[in-house]
Parts: sequence; structure tokens; C-alpha cells
Amino acid sequence: MQIDIWSDIACPWCFIGKRRLESALEDFEHRDEVEVTWHSYQLDPSLPEHYDGTETEYLASRKGMPEEQVRQMFGHVAEQAAGEGLAYDFDALVVANSARAHELLHLAKERGVAGAVKEALLSGHFEHGADIGDVDTLVRVGVDAGLDEAEIRAALEDGRYRPSVEADVSAARHIGVTGVPFVVVDMKYAVSGAQPPEVFREVLQKAWAEQTPAIQVVGDGSGGDACGPDGCAV
Repeated sequence: MQIDIWSDIACPWCFIGKRRLESALEDFEHRDEVEVTWHSYQLDPSLPEHYDGTETEYLASRKGMPEEQVRQMFGHVAEQAAGEGLAYDFDALVVANSARAHELLHLAKERGVAGAVKEALLSGHFEHGADIGDVDTLVRVGVDAGLDEAEIRAALEDGRYRPSVEADVSAARHIGVTGVPFVVVDMKYAVSGAQPPEVFREVLQKAWAEQTPAIQVVGDGSGGDACGPDGCAV
């Protein structure tokens, strides 16, 4: 089974959704036959490489909301994150453009460590105040996941993975993605948003059942002449 996920590192619900999908997969009896592919999506590609302000100030300005309302919103999101074992720290969060981090993810995908890098980027951004727009920060994340430092720096310098990021964003637009996380199972069923684990479980079971349809017995059900462990009908 193939699961394709469009998400942004700068999206708090994407980390929550990741945990909820993982919870559903833990209970899925065919989880060892599931391949997860991460795809890039940017909520605000116009964001400067670094923003000189807090996350509260940034969202208040972008959405035209009072800062107190934004802080209340953060409180709700942090509560939801805590329910998934995540410790969000919006006061320490560094507002930065996520484009380079997505480029790192594509390098990680080619080297087979996308899952580890995705986890580290989300955790670093939302729990530890890491600057996901900073090259040295991204290098540390990549090296910790087993990537080569020189290759990471070269890739981020020459932008070799920018077309891959753009292709993901284009694909998202083509299939009608307007928000993330956006999870697609076997390119047939989509789950939009950080839905509860039971929603993911239902989709996984449905998609798997359609891959392996039940065999229908033809005839009156009594069975014809056949051989079995105890011999053959005579």
C-alpha cells in the first residue's frame, strides 16, 4: 500500500497529523507492507528567508487577527499536540521560510532517510526552536540522519532539488490540495487535515480490502467433488 502525504514543516497540524497516522498504522495488521512518501507543500512561499518577529506577530499580521486571538489559537493547537505526546513551544519558534528544508527532504528521500529527517525537522521547529531556514541547522539534521555533510551543503547551495519541490507543489495543485496535511492512500482515498486515528484506520482498512477482494463461491455452496487433506471424494 502506498501513502502519499503533502505537508509543510511550518504547519503545526502536520506534526499532529503525522502522529495520528502513525497511531493508526500501529494497529494496522499490514503496516509492514505500507510505504509512506513525503511530498512538499508551502503554506507561505512568500515568507522571507527569515522573519524578524515572533510567530504570534507573523500570524497576526498575515491573517489580520489580534495577537491575543492568535495566542488563544496557539493554546488550542498546543493542547491538541500534547494529546499526541508533542511539546509545542510557540514562544521559542523561529519563523523562517521552509523551502530549503523541503530541498533537504528530497535529498533525504533519495537516500532513504526521509522519515527520520521529516521527524527531526518538525520536532526541531515546533518543540526546540530550531531555525529551519538556516543551512547549518539543516546540515546538522541531515548528518544526524546519516546524510553526507558535503552533499547536503552542495545540494542546498546549487538548488538541485528545487524542481522536485516545485513538482510536488504542482502535483498538489493538480489533485486539489488546498490545505495540509493531505494524506492520499493508494492514490484513491484522501484524508484532509489532522483527522483522528480512527479516520485513518477506516481508510487504511477500506483501501486494503479493495486491493484484496473477497473470493465469491460460485454454485450452490455444497461443494463439488474435490480432494482434501483426508483424501479425495469418490
